[in-house]
Amino acid sequence: MKDLKDIQVLVATEEHLKYVDQVNDAIDIASKERGTGIARRTHEYIADKMLAGKAIIALENGDTFAGFCYIETWGAKSFVANSGLIVGKEYRGVGLATEIKRKAFALSRQKFPEAKIFGLTTGLAVMKINHELGYRPVTFSELTDDEEFWKGCQSCVNYDILTRTGKSKCLCTGMLFDPAWEKEKKEEKKQNGWAIKDTLLDIINKLKPNKNGSQSKKEHGFSLFKSKSKA
Repeated sequence: MKDLKDIQVLVATEEHLKYVDQVNDAIDIASKERGTGIARRTHEYIADKMLAGKAIIALENGDTFAGFCYIETWGAKSFVANSGLIVGKEYRGVGLATEIKRKAFALSRQKFPEAKIFGLTTGLAVMKINHELGYRPVTFSELTDDEEFWKGCQSCVNYDILTRTGKSKCLCTGMLFDPAWEKEKKEEKKQNGWAIKDTLLDIINKLKPNKNGSQSKKEHGFSLFKSKSKA
């Protein structure tokens, strides 16, 4: 089995243009394996993503192709999609997909901090990774209405399902991350005036009796939360 420590996950640049054909070949293989239409892109399209700094590539020992992902913007850059996630067959099962997704997610947040990040997927592994990053499953109506995005589904074998349902459903699950959710959480904590101070392990340790068998007031849990405002 491959070792994740030998694989570098980085933002693609001009020096990685030589891997474009391998990327598209990997997309074709994955599409046939899954029985769903991961849309193959033109050589120029993938190359443009690399040149624009909007792609993530994974290389084993700095030169052997292992995985790829790119980011796209839709709806006047109000939506961002992390698309074309591919991991070479021999590199699966070592956590590489997670590393690529995390890198693509961070790149998306860096370049488009106010945009909603979304994706369509049939893969349970991708759904799990998305959930860990803060995505939520949503209906298609909450995704971009940019027709250019939906045209990308035309090469999928299940495209007829999408058209018959008026783009309301398909075999894919729509998932969305909205940066506004983070702001809401911060505002909620601010309004409540509480901030979690300790980890669960800290709490357990503090509830353990002292050597004399007693617990201090602090150890009874009164210090688990700290008010940001003085009463």
